[in-house]
Amino acid sequence: MTIRVVIAEDEAIIRMDLRETLEEEGYEVVGETGNGDEAIELVRDLLPDLAILDVKMPGKDGLEVARLINNEKLCGVLILTAFSQREVVEDARDAGALAYLVKPFQKSDLVPAIEVAIGRFRELRALTGEIDALGEQLEARKAIERAKGILMTELGISEQDAFAFIQRRAMSERSKMRAIADRVVDGSLRP
Repeated sequence: MTIRVVIAEDEAIIRMDLRETLEEEGYEVVGETGNGDEAIELVRDLLPDLAILDVKMPGKDGLEVARLINNEKLCGVLILTAFSQREVVEDARDAGALAYLVKPFQKSDLVPAIEVAIGRFRELRALTGEIDALGEQLEARKAIERAKGILMTELGISEQDAFAFIQRRAMSERSKMRAIADRVVDGSLRP
């Protein structure tokens, strides 16, 4: 699968060189701009795998764009800049940049930086998915516990019997235990 890239660099010559280098290395440049406001729109519209952002450009700067991309979890971000001061590097990291490259860069530095940024973004996306799944499991567990409590209190049955009722009902209706528990909690289902 080809990795899709958006370039946001206000210097046309650097942007052109970057595009050429990326295409030579097998990446697909799906959009490019020299303006930060346009960069965020391109990323939202094109949903690339990676955005390469210059720090200093008209409109929103690269760090603002990186922050928006990161908050919306749209793609990986590689910051490209002429500034190597620690403060700028830390600002880039805090904005959600997953890799950082100082201009002028060597072609041999670009590909590893891209691969690091994309790899880190994929790891973060996978972790986010795991966190969401764990959150759903926790919410389901809470609903089942509430439902068991209601059944135990109202019917005077054991916790084991309350759980068995929810489990059997879910199996017989080919439903999730969470859905049965929610019906018990809202009062629409009783044994």
